[in-house]
Amino acid sequence: MRIGSFQFNLRELAGSMGDFGTLLPLAIGYITVCEMDPAGLLVMMGAANIATGLIFRLPMPIEPMKVLAVLAIARAWSPEMVYAAGFAMGVVWLLMGVTGAMSHVARWTPNTVVRGIQLSLGVLLALTGLQMVGPAWGLGAASVLVILALRRNRFAPAALVLVGAGIVIMGFRGDLAQVEGLALSLPPRTWFSPALIWPAFRDAGLAQIPLTATNSVIATAALISDYWPDRRVTERQLSLSVGVANVVLPFLGGMPLCHGAGGLAGQHYFGARTGGANLLEGAIEVVLGVFLAGSIATLFQAFPMAIVGAMMLMVGVGMAQFARELRLDRGLVPVAVTIVGSVALNMAVGFIAGMAVHYLLLGRPGDSDDAQ
Repeated sequence: MRIGSFQFNLRELAGSMGDFGTLLPLAIGYITVCEMDPAGLLVMMGAANIATGLIFRLPMPIEPMKVLAVLAIARAWSPEMVYAAGFAMGVVWLLMGVTGAMSHVARWTPNTVVRGIQLSLGVLLALTGLQMVGPAWGLGAASVLVILALRRNRFAPAALVLVGAGIVIMGFRGDLAQVEGLALSLPPRTWFSPALIWPAFRDAGLAQIPLTATNSVIATAALISDYWPDRRVTERQLSLSVGVANVVLPFLGGMPLCHGAGGLAGQHYFGARTGGANLLEGAIEVVLGVFLAGSIATLFQAFPMAIVGAMMLMVGVGMAQFARELRLDRGLVPVAVTIVGSVALNMAVGFIAGMAVHYLLLGRPGDSDDAQ
């Protein structure tokens, strides 16, 4: 079914599940370790998905800020600290968007580094996927075969088949018996002390900024141009989107959120082509948050991670397509440096190292075009 520029079909629904690998583990940690309200967390994520789908009219991943989430879960932060961190990041990205600072950073980021970041994401997704498959290699291998056979199928898209298979496996193991009955839960009104903003920003927000700049803004804008050459979403628009979301959601129980090139690649890989994927994903998250908040952590934990890992692995492999555009000349050096730095240490290091090598070897950003 098509409504205006939105499509609502099985492939859009399958594509909406393409970035679940990022959501599930971190959402579990926020709910079980940081004791965040699951209704607020899911309903606000769903609302953000619906809003971005309506605004951009393209698949636009909404996912947890990864560095911030990992640090918050590792240190067992209180919900108030998480909300304060999210608000601080919202202010930062509003300023980056309003002042145009992010546009300047993007303008001076050469294509060699952008491609390096995209390929780094592919490697990291593939490695994380393999880790999630772990000892359940049989289920992981079967999932890969399903993806290869059905990814482009209009009537039984791979992601839907795999999610359905995961639910069936949960049923056979008896995991669904732990699900509580449907109960209405609404997002709470939440607050935090202003005194928490600086500690939260200092301890986790500062480390998150480079990843958001590279993955959520620069790489996402570049990937949109690759997938939809006739559409233009600017770095400024993405900065403002992240900023607005994070100054609002902490007051309704939402976690710190951003966009992400890896999530976009996952959505596109499994079939998403319009903002309908965001509307469908958002509706699913709202329904889960409103009616199954008491059981959602149990459901997420019980879902076979080997299936999610196989999906992430194949998305990572799919991002290798960007290597085909590279030429065998000096332009490969900053690409390789970006990949090695990102995979071995972190994306901020890879970004800075790739930028330094590019400017030493090739000069201005435009000079790299012949290396692509």
